[in-house]
Amino acid sequence: MAFDGTWKVDRSENYDKFMEKMGVNVVKRKIAAQDNLKLTITQEGNKFTVKEASTFRNIEIVFELGVTFNYSLADGTEVNGNWHLEGSKLIGNFKRVDNGKELIAIREVVGGELIQTYKYEGVEAKRILKKE
Repeated sequence: MAFDGTWKVDRSENYDKFMEKMGVNVVKRKIAAQDNLKLTITQEGNKFTVKEASTFRNIEIVFELGVTFNYSLADGTEVNGNWHLEGSKLIGNFKRVDNGKELIAIREVVGGELIQTYKYEGVEAKRILKKE
């Protein structure tokens, strides 16, 4: 599948503003800007395994398309929701546990890059990853 492989952050767009809107403090935002995020994604049918390695943590997330699950963001924010496919895009619809506000995450492969788009409270950010 298009998402399979190991991806490393190359650059970000508006990521600091997004984290600020999410309520991440300035110290964590500075560290996150240099987090060296690496994702290893494997897909087997509707099941995805995502191994996330960064300055903050190393975790493995397993989810099935359309099945709601709980997840903790790197800053500790708790969310629940699910991922689904729309064409070639992997769309995540999540709600924050603390305030019920919606967080949307979109993953798509464009020109050999994995583009992760985040939308929260009118702020949009992107993280662009390249295959290792």
